[in-house]
Amino acid sequence: MSSVRIVVAAVSGSAPREAGTAMTVSATGQEGTIGGGELEWRAVTEARAMLGTEGPRVRRWPLGPELGQCCGGAVTLVFEAVMPQAEHGLILRRVEGAKPLPLALRRLQTRARGEGVLPEAPVLLDGWLAEAAPRAGRPLWIWGAGHVGRALVATLAPLPGLAITWLDTARDRFPDAIPAGVTLRIAGAEAIEAAPPGAEHLVLTFSHALDLEICHRLLTHGVAKAGLIGSETKAARFRSRLRALGHSDAQILRIACPIGDPALGKHPQAIAVGVAARLLREEAIARDTVEDEARAGARGADK
Repeated sequence: MSSVRIVVAAVSGSAPREAGTAMTVSATGQEGTIGGGELEWRAVTEARAMLGTEGPRVRRWPLGPELGQCCGGAVTLVFEAVMPQAEHGLILRRVEGAKPLPLALRRLQTRARGEGVLPEAPVLLDGWLAEAAPRAGRPLWIWGAGHVGRALVATLAPLPGLAITWLDTARDRFPDAIPAGVTLRIAGAEAIEAAPPGAEHLVLTFSHALDLEICHRLLTHGVAKAGLIGSETKAARFRSRLRALGHSDAQILRIACPIGDPALGKHPQAIAVGVAARLLREEAIARDTVEDEARAGARGADK
């Protein structure tokens, strides 16, 4: 294997991260984090020792007695090649031992196939591990590689569940090092035609004229949600200009300006923190809604 996926398969007591947290380790880098300082250092070391070998591995660590961490709980990690295949949204595989698939996991497999019901957290049982396949990343397009754009990408790139595309008009406008998982595009407003329909956009280029052109094309393209860097004065000016370009007030309201949380200030990192907090809140609300619907469906099926 050329890279190793480490997943927190089970947690007992207090631990740095919850079950289901995962990271990927290669010979020269890593993506994601399972937290915990000493725990992660040992996990990464073990993952690199596995490179070039076959088969998964399971490690159980009592965090206090063995690693000297203050959490006091225990963590079970599974190391495996990236990424097991999902069937009906469920990843199910043997990670240790030779026991047959237990009845509880056969039932889980049946519900995933027939009802689309997936586990909210990994299930490790009799040497078998079941978990829901990662959802496709939420597409986020960030227009502009200036101070705010760089702060946004640095803050948002490590967060799970985002598929970031970073755009500007020239390569030298970007930093030399681009965070892992971020897609770079050298393009102007015309690139909007390639954006996925559900993408959210943050517009913060070096030019008010380019900002306006992007906003105009976004509304023409039918974007559902976008954010624009700027003051209330800029927001009012853009609303007026977008009306003149033929957009209705209802369309223009899809573009929020300013972005972030004004109470946090105008420093690039403060703006980035405000944007990140909003995205995380929206993700939590969406996740709770999906889980509530799944539970309601399961209750209905049991009647």
